[in-house]
Amino acid sequence: MKPMLTGQKVLVTRPEHQSAALIQAIEQAGGEAVSFPVLAIAPSASPDQARQKWRQLSRYQWIVFISANAVHYMADMLGGDIDLPEAIKVAAIGKATATALTQRGIAVDLIPLNGYNSEALLQMPEWQDLNGQKVMIVRGEGGREKLAQTLIQRGAETDYMEVYRRVTPQSDNRKIKTLLAHNDLSAIVLMSGEAVKNLCTMLNPDDALRAIPVIVISTRIAEIAASLGFRRILVSQGVSEQAIVDTLKMLNNGEKSG
Repeated sequence: MKPMLTGQKVLVTRPEHQSAALIQAIEQAGGEAVSFPVLAIAPSASPDQARQKWRQLSRYQWIVFISANAVHYMADMLGGDIDLPEAIKVAAIGKATATALTQRGIAVDLIPLNGYNSEALLQMPEWQDLNGQKVMIVRGEGGREKLAQTLIQRGAETDYMEVYRRVTPQSDNRKIKTLLAHNDLSAIVLMSGEAVKNLCTMLNPDDALRAIPVIVISTRIAEIAASLGFRRILVSQGVSEQAIVDTLKMLNNGEKSG
């Protein structure tokens, strides 16, 4: 029996340092992964501002890490170790972020039971009433405002510690242009709204690109892809590599073809 993705060529757009596991999962399923990073992660352009926030952290009851990158770049900013105030509670946006924290010896007090985004974290009962609580959000520069806005509505004071930034890499697009010209891409994996926008910027999209099925990880990203003209959009049931590969398999089988 042939592997489920035999003959499929999948464009992987994750940052270079985060793409290896997904590429491996696609190839283990019989597909061919083509790496084309449309995002790169760099340290914050204003680290002194973040360090000043760090020095005030004992005033806060909660610290929430918005991604595994938030954990890694905060640690780098602090010289390798994250030594949190003893009384502060720690929230993680999802399992990958929680794993990054526990690997550094940090206990996680709150993680969504279902999901891996702000909406999922906001559903947790511990965060329904935050009157008088102060919450520090560790994130990249210019992230979504949904989390902070909702926490403020629930009575919290919020602040940001921005420890990294997203930049558009200088990727050579000639190979991808050739694949598009020969109708030789089966699907594109896009993990964020910014990735969708950068892909379009880097490839000057035409009908050939917009006709390719895209796999996204949330309805919010699906809406962004649709607004940019992509016509066949599938939402993965999870953010893990296996969930994405499962969605690619369903695509290959002709399922979820809407």
